[in-house]
Amino acid sequence: MKADPKGVLTGVHFIDGDHAACEGALAAGCRFVAGYPITPSTEVVERFAQRIPHIGGTFIQMEDEIASSIAIQGAVWAGKKVMTVTSGPGLSLMMEHIGLAAIAEVPSVWVDVQRGGPSTGLPTLPAQADMMQVKWGSHGDYEIIALCPNSPQECFDLMIKAFNLAETFRVPVFFMMDEVVGHMTERVVIPEASKIELTERRWTKKKPGEYKPYETGADMVPDLVKAGDGYRIHITGLTHDERGYPVINAAAQKKLVERLINKIRLRKHELVDVRLDGVEGADVVVVSFGITSRVTGAAVEEARRKGVKVGHARLVIAWPFPSDLFADLSRKVKAFVVPELNMGQMALEVERAAAGRCAVVGVPHPGGTVHEVSVILDKIMQAAAGKKGSPALEGASR
Repeated sequence: MKADPKGVLTGVHFIDGDHAACEGALAAGCRFVAGYPITPSTEVVERFAQRIPHIGGTFIQMEDEIASSIAIQGAVWAGKKVMTVTSGPGLSLMMEHIGLAAIAEVPSVWVDVQRGGPSTGLPTLPAQADMMQVKWGSHGDYEIIALCPNSPQECFDLMIKAFNLAETFRVPVFFMMDEVVGHMTERVVIPEASKIELTERRWTKKKPGEYKPYETGADMVPDLVKAGDGYRIHITGLTHDERGYPVINAAAQKKLVERLINKIRLRKHELVDVRLDGVEGADVVVVSFGITSRVTGAAVEEARRKGVKVGHARLVIAWPFPSDLFADLSRKVKAFVVPELNMGQMALEVERAAAGRCAVVGVPHPGGTVHEVSVILDKIMQAAAGKKGSPALEGASR
């Protein structure tokens, strides 16, 4: 399926990451957004509100993030591709409805332009401390997908991928930007609509009366319908059967929750997107994501000039975490170094995958700015020399 030319602003642009993410959503076919203003994400929906009257769609500024996160789900059942946009405190308010999107299997994209926290924290300054929240924030067991762009160009390109994944797996997909990527302005090339491949929503071919909203085949992903097309639809946050009707017992819980998890886990090989640079033969591999990957790139190059065999693994899809890849690498390297703008979240995932086979050195940073290149470089040099560190014990980087 090709993109609708009405939503594709073809050409070369100099725009920031927030605006590029909006253009990616429009190109992906998003035609309904509900949101509430919050720094540093507001520019995404400001641009959407400006552009959408010329394309055909709807933007609603809701009274808060709670209302926004339920409004988009209603629009999905009306047949729309949807998105909401927020940052730290707003994301916290959305958590109950993220759980609803997971259990009701609502294909949707949730943009989080991360800022310093906790609480209202640093509204205008960067962090990457929401990574565990999007994975585990709502209660119960479920799976999500999360992508981490590191440039305005990727904000466009990966937004299309986010919508495609939401349609493929019928899950909430998180777009984990950070303040720096959201606000940096760079060259963004938007191709013609005919070159943009979209995943079409999988509408049922069954007739009303034959269709069950949560009946699945081998891929464990149910077909969708639109309200108003004559189908009987029952949507609930309760544990439910294939008809969507609540069934409150352990057997129904097991059947539903295992499917919600396994539709992702059993296809996790399709969801590995890690950009590898020089990891073959490396003694040390630096693992990064988002804006930190760009600072890391400079540190890696400097370490190489000093003769260190160092590779770089950049997480583009952070959830599901590519454990098998890092388990394999852990058998070949002396150490992983993990810089991130939080106090050691994804370092714990790397440590779990490494399972003691090599050292894992965290480079935590509480946010507010990015790492100094020299700080990451020092950790690389120490790891190459065989000095071990623990992400749980390392002090914050300056």
